[in-house]
Amino acid sequence: MGKSRWVVGSALVAALVAGCAPVGPVSAAGSGPGRVAAPRSPEPLTAGTRSSTPPGTTTPAPTSVLSAAVARAVADAGDLDLGLAVLDLDTGEHAGHRDDVPFRSASLSKLLVALDVLAEGDVADEDRELLRRALSDSDDEAMNALWTSHDGPGAVRRTARRAGLAATRPPEDPAQWGDVETTADDLVRLYHHVLTDLPAADRVFVVGALSTAPGTAADGFDQSFGLLAPDVGAYAKQGWMWYFPTDLYLHSAGVLHGRYAVALLSVHSDTTAADARTRLTGVTRALVAGLPG
Repeated sequence: MGKSRWVVGSALVAALVAGCAPVGPVSAAGSGPGRVAAPRSPEPLTAGTRSSTPPGTTTPAPTSVLSAAVARAVADAGDLDLGLAVLDLDTGEHAGHRDDVPFRSASLSKLLVALDVLAEGDVADEDRELLRRALSDSDDEAMNALWTSHDGPGAVRRTARRAGLAATRPPEDPAQWGDVETTADDLVRLYHHVLTDLPAADRVFVVGALSTAPGTAADGFDQSFGLLAPDVGAYAKQGWMWYFPTDLYLHSAGVLHGRYAVALLSVHSDTTAADARTRLTGVTRALVAGLPG
């Protein structure tokens, strides 16, 4: 963390290697294989309402089941720089590991901005399509347009205020939306907000876009990791971002089995994108194995 610039995509990486700095909003995705997206076919997941009781301002004592599941995932993670939170949406119980540690959001900031745009009401069809592309395909060009036209830094603040996110804040450089800071705890609270506070039509739109995320993102990056790995049974927003020279931010945050809000935030050093995806997926599967379906 603390590198001078985050970069995305093979063309931008090549430019930086040649000594050129990016200008304007840059996207928060990682390098990828560049193959054509193929639609995923996730199992149907409900966008139904949840208990209106929000998570407490202090972390409640987790159940032994949640604690054991988190401990199992942390053991699998080893020395990985990891922030992890699980919130039982039925009971409000919570467990986590370094869940109050801030991470750069990468593309998870797209969900924050999308919720603010929807809160404005009467969303134009053009903007609604940009929202769908940003949430489902993780399309950086769509996010660039939304960030510019809808006051991206202000959108982050407004969503954080509405959802009660204590540690989520805009980037120091207002052009760098991948540098939004957030925590695993804030992200599970954000999903609680989506499923509890949003109007039904907005909730269905957000969950529908996340549930139909293709296996390959708009920039060619493989999104089938973490909570979107095969047979996990979740919908999620994924995030990835290279921070030169060696750090890859790789995140997965969503809702598992229609019951658990889960956020896994990670930084991988001196590795490949494929190996980082495999490692985070292993941590995710260790967690999932300990949670009742």
